[in-house]
Amino acid sequence: MATKTNKTKKNAGRPLKRADMETLGQAAECLRILAHPVRIRMVQLLLHDRYTVGELAEDCGVLENVASEHLRLMQRCGFFTSEKEGRRVYYRVAEPHLENILDCIEGRFQAGASK
Repeated sequence: MATKTNKTKKNAGRPLKRADMETLGQAAECLRILAHPVRIRMVQLLLHDRYTVGELAEDCGVLENVASEHLRLMQRCGFFTSEKEGRRVYYRVAEPHLENILDCIEGRFQAGASK
């Protein structure tokens, strides 16, 4: 069992939560699925509004069938949900924690892009 005796100032007041390996495995799988530029862009878009596959594909510069596959993978992790209106299917964010993850990504990598 790993222990850490010295606490960093940033995490000093934060309790260490124990997670079982199955839960950590599920988290790792969802993070692996998120780790693609097209999928991150889809999250950016869907955090602000709902979109169809065609709209997402056009913005991301991919074919609709490719966008559909990305969406399917992220729906499997519970990141997105879809709703049908007539012949159109709209996607939206279902996982509220995606906003925090994206804030972290944007804070780290968009700040670095301007250097």
